[in-house]
Amino acid sequence: MEHRSFEGSVDRPRPAPGESTGRVVVIGPYLRERRGNADAQSETHARDSEARLEEATGLARAIGLTIAEAVVAPLGQIRPATYLGKGKVEEIVGLITGHDIELVVMDCALSPIQQRNLEKEWNTKVLDRTGLILEIFGRRAKTKEGALQVELAHLNYQRSRLVRSWTHLERQRGGFGFMGGPGETQIEADRRLIGDRITRIENEIKKVQATRRLHRAGRQRVPYRVVALVGYTNAGKSTLFNRLTHAEVTAEDMLFATLDPTLRALTLPHGGKAMLSDTVGFISNLPTQLVAAFRATLEEVLEADIILHVRDISHEDADAQQSDVDKVLRQLGIDTDASARILEVWNKIDRFTPEQREDLGNIAARRPPDKPCFLVSAESGEGIDGLLDAIETRLAASRITLDLSIDASDGAGVSWLHRNAEVLVKELHEGHFDMVVRVDETKRDVVMAKFGAVLHPVDDATA
Repeated sequence: MEHRSFEGSVDRPRPAPGESTGRVVVIGPYLRERRGNADAQSETHARDSEARLEEATGLARAIGLTIAEAVVAPLGQIRPATYLGKGKVEEIVGLITGHDIELVVMDCALSPIQQRNLEKEWNTKVLDRTGLILEIFGRRAKTKEGALQVELAHLNYQRSRLVRSWTHLERQRGGFGFMGGPGETQIEADRRLIGDRITRIENEIKKVQATRRLHRAGRQRVPYRVVALVGYTNAGKSTLFNRLTHAEVTAEDMLFATLDPTLRALTLPHGGKAMLSDTVGFISNLPTQLVAAFRATLEEVLEADIILHVRDISHEDADAQQSDVDKVLRQLGIDTDASARILEVWNKIDRFTPEQREDLGNIAARRPPDKPCFLVSAESGEGIDGLLDAIETRLAASRITLDLSIDASDGAGVSWLHRNAEVLVKELHEGHFDMVVRVDETKRDVVMAKFGAVLHPVDDATA
């Protein structure tokens, strides 16, 4: 095994006042690449072991754990009982004893049996990747909606961890005398209680989804288009969100710094408005429980007119991270290959030299016109103007610009236009408002019939 000690290094976090952190060893049990092992080959092609271990330690640091040691444990095959081979299990016993370890983080998905067996062998708590991510989400979710979604994912995870271990937890036997069978066991009672709680939370989340649908309907009545940010965790989405909207959303160099969805108004270069949505970051091997639980939040992405896929182009695993994000988007029903509404944003170009930026620019210029990408630095603001121009152009492409004149005394008509169209020009001439408005194609005929509108010269020439 390859060891990386964190004793006395900067990787050891400073706990907040009054917060105690456990001493942790992070184990990276990664399959060796070999012929015929398709899973290992795909994983190794995507990321090397050191990069994957570094991400796992970043997840542990995200909840303030003190990392004493990080270890890559190469595997020839996965053992059904303990995931690791017997020799590695025994080797880690010495590591746990020598470093006074309180928790072992396994950067993989363990079955309930594997987790229980490892805890017995090591005599310490064991947390797998799914449990670690759920723990982070549980601590970071601030809104009621986020807390509900995290709790739902956590309960589904807990229900799968209930393993029959103790027969003495059986309740009083049913029936009469010795003829009755055993009554409800404690494990069955726990499952029932968890199931009841899951049902209640799912009902509450349905109410959240209904509320979100009402909000979206309201935004559709007021012609605000939606632009959604997606990307790998720590790609700089929240920093870009703050740069574009002048908001103050939490943005830290930390995995999953932001969880709860945020909507803010986005002002476009020529005065138009859109709504910008910041969503939870994705990560490799994102637990399926979380993808399912966060569908209510990620519905903003499904309904968005434009999806900005923010990539940390300076990261050594940028291509692998792109594949992970595409995978989650496909799980949500978005065809990443055919969707014309996805724009790639290559963030953190401030970390490159001028020569490297030029090379990146040449790569971006050679991309197909339907797969554009934009080089930006959310930190410094470089490239932001070009990105905003592209967003405005893309949003305007599916809309029609109309000219009309309306009596200034027709307050109801003027109000209707402000609610259902984007008013670009409004000038008062001899008791009439001469207006230039932009509307969706679906409302073009209504505006033409109701107000005698005609196509604006630019749109008329291209019609």
